[in-house]
Amino acid sequence: MAMADITVRGAGAFGLTIAWVCAQRGAKVQVVDPNGVGAGSSGGLVGALAPHVPENWNHKKAFQLESLLMAEKFWAEVEAAGGVSPGYGRTGRLQPIKDDKALALAHRRAETSRPLWKREAEWSVCKVSDLGSWAPPSPTGYVIHDTLTARMSPRRAATSLIAGLAVMGVEVVPEAPDQGLVVHAKGFAGLQELNIELGKNIGTGVKGQSALLRFDAGEVPQIFADNLYMIPHADGTLAIGSTSEREFDHPYETDGLLEDVINRIRTLMPVLHGAEVIDRWAGVRPRSKTRAPMLGAYPNRPGHFIANGGFKIGFGMAPKVAHVMADLLLDGVDTIPEGFRVEDNL
Repeated sequence: MAMADITVRGAGAFGLTIAWVCAQRGAKVQVVDPNGVGAGSSGGLVGALAPHVPENWNHKKAFQLESLLMAEKFWAEVEAAGGVSPGYGRTGRLQPIKDDKALALAHRRAETSRPLWKREAEWSVCKVSDLGSWAPPSPTGYVIHDTLTARMSPRRAATSLIAGLAVMGVEVVPEAPDQGLVVHAKGFAGLQELNIELGKNIGTGVKGQSALLRFDAGEVPQIFADNLYMIPHADGTLAIGSTSEREFDHPYETDGLLEDVINRIRTLMPVLHGAEVIDRWAGVRPRSKTRAPMLGAYPNRPGHFIANGGFKIGFGMAPKVAHVMADLLLDGVDTIPEGFRVEDNL
């Protein structure tokens, strides 16, 4: 068997998309994960590919915009290669507007979104009465509707990537020695290892819990209300969540906090009363010290690199992260933006 040019350690959102882009560019790649595909936070349920607000522009928001805009083509290529749909759809998002002050701010953001989003997507203010039955209650009678937000099933996306990689001769194996350049994309476990190895806290984990309902809302926008997401997936299910827990004793167990989420969402959207809960999930999202993805050379380990810190936006950032890391690994071209570097967290 030919030696690999790239070893990717971690079969989550960052690891699999980096492997995909490197393989697309002709590199021989091996992916290694003793826990299997999507065993960490990339195996969740929600799948909201949502942007930050279009104001106070910075490198993180610009990077995220580029990634969200390239997502449709990216996932279409993955699906075409392996024949498995990731469940991607740029279906938009609705958010209620709580008062007159928030309404004025939403209108201002509609203006700032045009140049910042390069007129590739819209942020608009709409009347709830114009939206039919699938709309959140709003004290002002208005909601924000953006057309940049997309949805995707995290598990289906991982399966789609595995199918596409298999066509290129790349499989995920539980154990293998390092070959070539090595990318550590190991999520929360990787951050824990780095904290111990470097003797400082450069990242942590935030637990999240979510649920999946048997409810076919159709091709409608996702809803973000009361700090919770409702994501209508392509397979006729509805993902809801999630919690955000900085302190936890049982990282992979659901509990009463998830039941509270389910009850809150049913109160918000009475149409969901009676919808069966068919799956529950708990896991830990990796958050870097800067809260941005952490990319670049591994400190004091020549030939090793890090791609971590996807936190709650890992799949949304993944297409751009994958291309940036492939540029670095295969061409030696460093396009990592300010605030995203490993050293920014040291």
